[in-house]
Amino acid sequence: MKKVIMIKYGEIYLKGNNRGFFESLLLKNIKYALYGMQATAKRVRTRYFVENFEESQEDEIVEKLKKVFGIHSISKAVEIDTTKDEIIDFCSKIRLENCTFKVDTNRADKNFELSSMQLNCLLGEIILNNNPTAKVDVHKPDVTIFVDIRENKKTYIYYKDILGAGGMPVGSSADGLVLLSGGIDSPVACYQIAKRGMHLTGLHFASYPYTSEQAKEKVVKLAKITKPYTHMKKLLVVSFTEIQEHIHKYCRDEYMITLMRRFMMRIAERLANQVGAKAIVTGENLGQVASQTVESITSSNSVLEVMPVFRPLIAMDKEEIIDISKKIGTFETSILPYEDCCTVFLPKYPLIKPNLKKVLEEESKLDVENLIKNALNKVEEIKI
Repeated sequence: MKKVIMIKYGEIYLKGNNRGFFESLLLKNIKYALYGMQATAKRVRTRYFVENFEESQEDEIVEKLKKVFGIHSISKAVEIDTTKDEIIDFCSKIRLENCTFKVDTNRADKNFELSSMQLNCLLGEIILNNNPTAKVDVHKPDVTIFVDIRENKKTYIYYKDILGAGGMPVGSSADGLVLLSGGIDSPVACYQIAKRGMHLTGLHFASYPYTSEQAKEKVVKLAKITKPYTHMKKLLVVSFTEIQEHIHKYCRDEYMITLMRRFMMRIAERLANQVGAKAIVTGENLGQVASQTVESITSSNSVLEVMPVFRPLIAMDKEEIIDISKKIGTFETSILPYEDCCTVFLPKYPLIKPNLKKVLEEESKLDVENLIKNALNKVEEIKI
């Protein structure tokens, strides 16, 4: 008998002939999450097992696994040999007091001598006889004793499933470049799109000296907090000061945000091509602010050549976004009072529904290509 942590996947079941790719990638990501810990991970058919760990590390391992996309559930289990006597012997030692219970058997090994129902009845009777204050309740028990008989001639017994992060393993979709500000939304966008298997590189626009070094460090911290979910390895920081100063100097105030977003998208597409990303990801939420109306988004999208833009928060309620930010641990950092570049030269009355023809007229006052070239010459790469 030994203690193990058993892992089940969810959506990977739907992948048909490609399932092996996703299964192998999930194992790789499990090992990545446990890097540096004294533990080993392996796959046995549709289950994964973490073993050879110190008992004191068990909870820490579970917490790390809860951040691995692709995992449906995690269970602290005991592994025994698959024999009728071994299973009966283990269950005869289970002690329950003043509670209801049931036995739930999964017989993946169809060669085992008893059916799932037969084993449920046999073990339930043994446990009931050994625990006079316990009662059987097959509908809403206080305790469920799971018995998982696997094809490797091992049986795993555990009491509950701990919910995993779900989604698809990071790396199973194309790479993306995410616009990461210091606000609440963009780190949540990182989390949401990584849940669909996308590996991310971060992009941040800084406007020193109008924005502080603390504002940049805040974004670096947010990238590090989300790393267990996203596997983000680097953050690109672009100096946006010259572009903002030129827009402020030569264009009408109300076009400031609209023109900024168009520059950001152009720069993002070029950097995405450089790092091999296949999509741009933003934390935009429809109707939340002036730059996130249909007309504003249309204006931003129109400067892109072929790159798609994914907006995983587009239809979410703000409270939903805040709840996720608290769950993943970014909220307290996101609300630190260090302003990002979007607050620089902020107009009193920004355009809510920009007319594309008029936007192009304002933009024609700027040397767009030269400003982009200068910005791309000032890209800082920070390892996360």
